[in-house]
Amino acid sequence: MSETEVTIAPRPLLLADGRPADRAWSLDPVLKHLNHGSFGAVPLVAQERQELLRREMERSPVVWFPALPQRLAATRVEIADFLRVDAGDLALVPNASAGASVVFAALTLRPGGEIVVTDHGYGAVTMGAERLARRWGGRVRTARVPLDADEDRAYEAVVAELGDATELVVVDQITSATARRLPVERIGAEARRRGIPVLVDGAHAPGLLEAPLAGATYDFWTGNLHKWGCAPRGTAALIARGPLRERLHPLIDSWAAADPFPDRFDQQGTVDATAHLAAPASLDFVERAWGWPAARRYMDDLADYGARVIGAAFAEATGVDPSADVGMPVPGMRLVRLPDGLAADRIEADALRDRVARELGVEAAFTSFDGIGYLRLSAHVYNIAADYEYFAEDCVPVLGAWARENIGKRSAQ
Repeated sequence: MSETEVTIAPRPLLLADGRPADRAWSLDPVLKHLNHGSFGAVPLVAQERQELLRREMERSPVVWFPALPQRLAATRVEIADFLRVDAGDLALVPNASAGASVVFAALTLRPGGEIVVTDHGYGAVTMGAERLARRWGGRVRTARVPLDADEDRAYEAVVAELGDATELVVVDQITSATARRLPVERIGAEARRRGIPVLVDGAHAPGLLEAPLAGATYDFWTGNLHKWGCAPRGTAALIARGPLRERLHPLIDSWAAADPFPDRFDQQGTVDATAHLAAPASLDFVERAWGWPAARRYMDDLADYGARVIGAAFAEATGVDPSADVGMPVPGMRLVRLPDGLAADRIEADALRDRVARELGVEAAFTSFDGIGYLRLSAHVYNIAADYEYFAEDCVPVLGAWARENIGKRSAQ
């Protein structure tokens, strides 16, 4: 890679009035926000929309709640249009993990049944699969997919775990810890051929992928709107196709329990549903300001630039190659390998995240896979090249020192 490639930074995105893109958010300017992928960030226009909805709800709750199912049904149409799916296949849930929980709760008891997951799976969803397997008196089979596995190798690794006892496959469309895709289209097609239900965890897909469900064969798909879509938190979609979807019920039984899927999800008692109602405001804001295709291109270019600049800084500071060979990379997300001594497991990675925020003023994601720590970059439109240059210049030397200190401590034990 040439020096020119490393140093060319994408031009920052601007608002229509010429202000920097980050002025449309309420993010703390004292911090550097390099971890959009974990919890997202809600633009002011959506925050204001949700607040107006809450005021309306509080002014006349007896009017609000009986009319809420109809409003949610209309919102489902807008969200379905964004995801390019049929609104009749889409239910609203609080987050992708809740969508997975709905699926786990719906499946018929299969004594001795097995569930296939991958070693890249999101921890909370995998734990839900393990609980379901215990209820069945079965077990979870984990497909080992090397980080650098291409589409063929990843597909073969998952399919190798399928057998006569397999009752469910749970596979990530975009993995959280390792920022890679898995071939859900091919896996889903093979599982369908064998008569095995498939749950696709698409938590990171809405907004990051143009049409996340195009060409996919699945029974259930769940994805967060509050990540790349920047919707208020507590907004996600659960999409179901085929005969099994009529088994799906919301986690809260209410007066719509007898209604068909997905209508029964539009009424779940006295819950604050303003986050879902305000979600289209975020989706529309990005479309009006830059257009989603341009936003995705910028996010991808910026993540690429950030990985190059930070990787070069780590290489200079440690003398070790920080590159991460990801077999099926995704737009807007990159991995940078950390030096030995940092984030060897999830507990250490979370502790490092907290320490970097507290001592270095940076919100960053640190992950671990196969005992190796990574910095996971996830860019959004409010990020600029200077954010990553700051991390390279000011944070990488400190992280290098922390790594050497940790190795020294372990050697002394």
